[in-house]
Amino acid sequence: MSEHCYQTSLHWTGNTGKGTEHYTAYTRNHEIFAPNKLAPIQGSSDPHFRGDPSRYNPEELLLASLSACHLLSYLHRCAVNGIVVTAYEDHAEGTMIETPDGGGHFTGVVLRPAVTIAPGSDPAKALHLHEEAARLCFIANSVRFPVTHQPRITVR
Repeated sequence: MSEHCYQTSLHWTGNTGKGTEHYTAYTRNHEIFAPNKLAPIQGSSDPHFRGDPSRYNPEELLLASLSACHLLSYLHRCAVNGIVVTAYEDHAEGTMIETPDGGGHFTGVVLRPAVTIAPGSDPAKALHLHEEAARLCFIANSVRFPVTHQPRITVR
C-alpha cells in the first residue's frame, strides 16, 4: 500500500480594514495555492453566505474534485480495457442541506458523464467501466454521501 501526501495553502484576502469586527465587515474572498501550480484558485463562499459569485466556492470545488477523479479513473479503466475514448464531458450536481445549528452537509452528488468512444469500442463495456471507475475513485471513496452516475455513451 502506497501513501501519498498533498499540500495546499490558503490566504484570506477579505479583510476590508475592520477584520471580523462583525459578520458583514469582511468578504469571504481567499486564494488557494499548491506547490508548482501555475496560478492560485480564486475562492469565496457561496453567494447565499455573502460570497463573491465570480469566485469558486468550496462546494463547487468538491463537485469538481469528484467529477475529475471519476474522469481520471474512468479513462484509466478504458485504456486498459481496449475502449478508445475520444471525448468526455461531465455535468455534476450536488445537494447540500443546512442544519439548524448553522452547519450543513451534502446529501448526494450525481455525475452525468457524456462519453464519446471510437467505432470498434464496445459501448456496453464502456458503460460498465463507469461502475469500476466509481469503485476506484479516491475522492468518492473519501466522502460520506452517495455519489451516483448517469453516464451516456456515444459511438462516433
